[in-house]
Amino acid sequence: MRRPACLHQVEQIRYREYRKRASCGGPGCPKGGSTMVSKPLGRAIVVIAAVLIGGQVTAQDTGGRPLAPTVPGEGSTADHSKFEVLKGPFASGPEVTKACLSCHTEADDQVMHSIHWSWSYDNATTGQTLGKKNVVNAFCGNVASNEARCTSCHTGYGWEDVRGANTMSGERVDCLACHDRSGNYTKLDNAAGHPPLEPLKAGAKTITGASAWVVDLAMAAQSVGKPGRDNCGSCHFYGGGGDNVKHGDLSSALISPAPSVDVHMSPETGNFTCESCHLSDKHVFAGSRYNLNAHDLGGTGRPGERRDVATCESCHSAEPHGASLIGMKLNDHVERVACQTCHIPTFAKGGVATKTMWDWSTAGELKDGKPFHEENFTQSDGKQLHTYLSTKGDFEWGEDVVPHYAWFDGQVEYTLPDDRIDPTGVVEVNRLSGSADDPGSRIWPFKRMEGRQAYDTQLNTFVYTQVYGPQTASAFWTNFDWEKSIKAAMDYVGQPYSGEFDFVDTYMYWPITHMVAPADEALQCDSCHARNARLAGITGVYIPGSTLPVAGKLGLVMLALAALAVMGHGVLRLMGRGKGGSHHG
Repeated sequence: MRRPACLHQVEQIRYREYRKRASCGGPGCPKGGSTMVSKPLGRAIVVIAAVLIGGQVTAQDTGGRPLAPTVPGEGSTADHSKFEVLKGPFASGPEVTKACLSCHTEADDQVMHSIHWSWSYDNATTGQTLGKKNVVNAFCGNVASNEARCTSCHTGYGWEDVRGANTMSGERVDCLACHDRSGNYTKLDNAAGHPPLEPLKAGAKTITGASAWVVDLAMAAQSVGKPGRDNCGSCHFYGGGGDNVKHGDLSSALISPAPSVDVHMSPETGNFTCESCHLSDKHVFAGSRYNLNAHDLGGTGRPGERRDVATCESCHSAEPHGASLIGMKLNDHVERVACQTCHIPTFAKGGVATKTMWDWSTAGELKDGKPFHEENFTQSDGKQLHTYLSTKGDFEWGEDVVPHYAWFDGQVEYTLPDDRIDPTGVVEVNRLSGSADDPGSRIWPFKRMEGRQAYDTQLNTFVYTQVYGPQTASAFWTNFDWEKSIKAAMDYVGQPYSGEFDFVDTYMYWPITHMVAPADEALQCDSCHARNARLAGITGVYIPGSTLPVAGKLGLVMLALAALAVMGHGVLRLMGRGKGGSHHG
């Protein structure tokens, strides 16, 4: 089976196909002549034809398969191409949103109450205020002072200062980022969420790294439907600066995966969209890595009935295995072992590697006064990946990565910028909560990202860094000066800074929940129940076959002592016979 193109290639191919269908003329026109179909008529032809044959706008690749997977159950009762308000012309994204709100009057308010809008999350359990705009991570570090770049993936238009709450108006909500089904819509990688429009600067890039094109807002508006994997993936697959850089289990391989890559999302099996599990209620989606449901005791109900969770149990129940002897034993494991632990043996599958180490301390090296890069990792699809960038430092990558395993109760406590750290050891950017003694904890799989990040050597706190800003004298990616970069960012956020910095080793943990393997590829018993097996680092519980428990070791000692006693007794009797001679007459 042919592996699908990366998402940015999907964007380009789909847009080229649209242009072919929307215009005709010149030597390549099958009808001959030089007649050009007008843009509005071309858009109407594309949209109406798509509705007639498939119910939604979806471009086709040369193999005849949809590049953007058809969203299951789409079957809309509205043909948005017939709404006059959506025919444009539109000069900006907010103009499209204004048109959307003329019917969907409450949509903007709903979105503005979601974490997708606020990038802030108050965890009632830990008392921490988290969210993308508040935490420091092991990848690009921090959003504040780097807004135009980071908020390019925000579900809004023009958020240029994240230091306070997001107070932009409802017309700044970006409906098309999630609902465009034409493949024509995208966002620029450095414009705080705005799409590429005329005039387009030379060399402009999209949020997926593709060369940007001028978006046809009217076409996108008339194509709207339920979100597909490509909609969610245009941001979530590319977090951290590239395809699968951050999560490990979210990559462009999930656009149209083989069953072996993800048995739920594959068009050959479940063809799930993200929203099949991450159910939404008033634009608020179930599932959060800040407060994860690690042990779901709520029961199943019908798929889609429970809208507050994105758990395996909500569909498969807490007894998912058959009524056989082995099935009953496997069901016993569900109490202490997460489904993902057995059913996601590896992540970063499908030919797209994930970044496993990022060392910022080596960034800034130049050759002949100019930045340079090295590409010493070859992905299984043949693509060369950078292993050094003057702008970002050294990297390591991995494919088919075996997860890190830990006890987990769903709670994660972050090391926030004003928290004290101990630089003599590895600092955990986010600490996992859970233990073998807690009945709510289970053994979970994680991507453990290794990093090396800047910190204040006098205050022992993480520092903010300004890395993006082509027009500034302090952005690291422009000037390669850490002192200027850190001071500018710390001044921007108003955090204390001693003026002295160094770099500290870090770990950051990402729960692995995607790229579920088919049942026959799940872990077997001896994957864990053997010496030096996968769960060798798990403490607090005895795993038969891996090691002997204390009682077992004491038993072996007692057996050895008994054997020695028997041997000693035998030796003494032999010695006694030698001294006293034979007692037989």
